[in-house]
Order: sequence, then structure tokens, then C-alpha cells
Amino acid sequence: MLRFPTNNFSRQIIRRFVITCCASGAFTATIAPAKELPPFHIQAHRGAGDAFPENTLESFEWSWKHGVTPESDLRTTKDGTIVCFHDPNLKRVPYKIDDALKDSSVEKLPLAEVEKLDVGSFRAPEFAGQHIPVLAKVFDEMRGHPDRMLYLDIKSVKLDQLEKLVREKGVEQQVIFTSEHPKLIRDWKKLVPDSHTLLWNRGTEEQLSKKMADLRKTKFAGISHLQIHVQVGDLNSNEPLMPSSAFLRKLGKELKSHGIVFQTFSAECKDQKAYEKLLALGVESFATDYPEITLAAVKHFRDNVQQ
Repeated sequence: MLRFPTNNFSRQIIRRFVITCCASGAFTATIAPAKELPPFHIQAHRGAGDAFPENTLESFEWSWKHGVTPESDLRTTKDGTIVCFHDPNLKRVPYKIDDALKDSSVEKLPLAEVEKLDVGSFRAPEFAGQHIPVLAKVFDEMRGHPDRMLYLDIKSVKLDQLEKLVREKGVEQQVIFTSEHPKLIRDWKKLVPDSHTLLWNRGTEEQLSKKMADLRKTKFAGISHLQIHVQVGDLNSNEPLMPSSAFLRKLGKELKSHGIVFQTFSAECKDQKAYEKLLALGVESFATDYPEITLAAVKHFRDNVQQ
């Protein structure tokens, strides 16, 4: 029988998953795992995936409501406030801003100006008026709700400032500090030992093999979640995945022996069968732009495991 993660991280997450799309989607999926299978953890990329605006409080709340964990990207305003925004400039997301402002960034603007930006309309008209949230206010929505967790993808933040805020709001065990830099992960764990962490990794199989070899020298120090970016090709071919199925299967077993949750992220992948294939290789968690598809894959796979 396939086994799913049973560490402290997985025990904290919600025991069921529910996805309810808006009336236009008319999709509803519920996952109620059998008692012998602990819950499966899903990260909603940049907040709630591609169907919603990025890094808004409304998107975070949607993900929490539907049993998945949102990811937030953290930057610091010119006057020192940590906010949730992904891009290094303002060219793509904010709606109807002056051309002169598009080359600017969150880091170059005071909070008062950042909070005026409409970051919902770029996704769809019905999201007009959604704004860049202050991280402190997001944490306020998590307090008293231990099931509400949040990935903190570090873009431009001082660790000591983030530590102070996390402790002030009492969410040490609800955040997953996220970075591609192992040393940054270790530095954070020294500051907040109770926090969860995620190290994300991308590149060729050769590059990933080298990085894993370097991590072994530290015994994967400070890492509670490890993510591999997986490219999905033709699922009918002998090897549709990069890195290869053999690489993923072997790494999954190794991470399990260290008590580390094995997560993958496949950008722009909408094929339910691809996620089921990854599950069969031992993947224990997904980051995704399509929560509804991913949840359906987990449900179908787990139903088959129990048969």
C-alpha cells in the first residue's frame, strides 16, 4: 500500500479537501481519505492558482476555505512593510497604472502607494479592486485557525524582521518558509525552529543530482519539505517526465527516510493523469496552478489504492 506523510507537518493540515469553483466552472470535488491514509497536502501556487488573482487576501481565504495551502511571495516596501507580491516590477499585474510606474517596484514605493494598486482586474473584471495585502494582516486572519497555513516565498525580506512578525502574531507553526537557497533555509530554522520549511529546486536532472549531492552532505539540514520542478511531456512516451521517473522514485524514497515531505511542481500542467503518475512514483505533496485538477487526481488515485 502506498504510504503518505505522517510527520508533524501533515498532521496539522486539514483532514479533507473540498473544491467548489464559481458558477461558471460548476465543478465540485470532495476528498475524504480513508482512516488509514493521512491527508494529502496541496500548495496553491501564488495564492489560489491560475483561476484567481495572485497574492491577494481574497485568494488566500479561498484556498484556506477549500482545504489547500496558499503560497505568498514576500517583498518589502520602501518604508519597510512586508507585503505579498511576486514580480520584481509593476509591468504585469497592477491594472491601469501610468507607463512611467511600470518599471518601478514594490521596493521603491511607500506602503500607501502600494496599497492603492489594483491587482485583481488583470485576472478578470469580477476581481476588480483587490489589493496587495500587508503580511501582518494576513497573519491576523490565521491566528486562532491552526489549520490555516501559508507558504512564505522569500523575494526581498530581512529575516530578522520576518522572524519578529511571525513571533508577534504567534504563527510559528503555521508558516512554511520557502526558498531555493539551502543556507537561507538553515538560517531561518535557527531563528524560528518551530517553523516548517520548503526548499524548491529546478534544472536538468544532472543539475538536480548535483544539488541533491550537496544537500546530502548536510543531511538535508533544516528542510521539512523539498520541491522538485517536473516538466511533463507526452504521457504515452517511454519517459514523459524530466527529471526522469527513476530519479523521482529514488529521491522520494530517500526523502522519506529523512522525514522530509516530497513535493513536485509542474507548471501549466492540466493533465490529471500526470499527477496520478507522480503519485505512483511516491510524490507526497503537490504545488499547483490547478487545485481542482490536482485534487481530483489525488482522490482518484487514493480510491484506487484502497481497492
